[in-house]
Amino acid sequence: MAGIDGDQSNETFGADVSKKVFMRIREEFDIRNEEQLRESIPLPTLAALDKIESSLTEPFRQFIALSPFVLVATCNAQQQVDVSPKGDAAGFVQVVDKNRLVIPERKGNRLAFGFHNILQTGSISLIFMIPGTRETLRVNGQARLNRDPTLLDELAADGKPALVATVVTVEEVFFHCGKAVVRSGLWQAPMQDSDGEALVRQYFSQLRSMAFENVNRHLESDYKDGL
Repeated sequence: MAGIDGDQSNETFGADVSKKVFMRIREEFDIRNEEQLRESIPLPTLAALDKIESSLTEPFRQFIALSPFVLVATCNAQQQVDVSPKGDAAGFVQVVDKNRLVIPERKGNRLAFGFHNILQTGSISLIFMIPGTRETLRVNGQARLNRDPTLLDELAADGKPALVATVVTVEEVFFHCGKAVVRSGLWQAPMQDSDGEALVRQYFSQLRSMAFENVNRHLESDYKDGL
């Protein structure tokens, strides 16, 4: 949103928090060790453990090929974590072999938090999602950044080469059950409305002292022409 200007907005951001009852969180009930954790969450079953694999077998490859969206989590040397969404046409993440995959980077906000983290630790975790599919695919491993022009061209979209390639060496991979998606109603049509987008636009309207309509116009133009 940097560099955008406009008129002062009269929009009010968010709901009326004065009506919200805030919970009291008592520190004496903080979980501080493994024993306390397992008193609340029992040990996993054998079935939950033996589904964790160390290579990209065919079902995993097929899921990645169908996925247009992945959440990328990284961690820096100070153990500060960042999660970034990546999306493109289904199959934009390419499987190189049974142990490696490549994520192309497209034009974005250029903050590069995740890339800085990769340079420091290389640790990475991924969650692949397919619209309408309740299960997700989780991948944990080590990453490095690559700018080989030939590779970036192979990862091109709409005639534009990737800016950077994140090469992931897989250490763990497994399907995650769909309970969270079922509980949230994520893929149910009635849940897909524009309330969330309105909140984002109201936020930037106040942050940039812009009219709500100007913020909306800029975002829609950027989503159309800035990919």
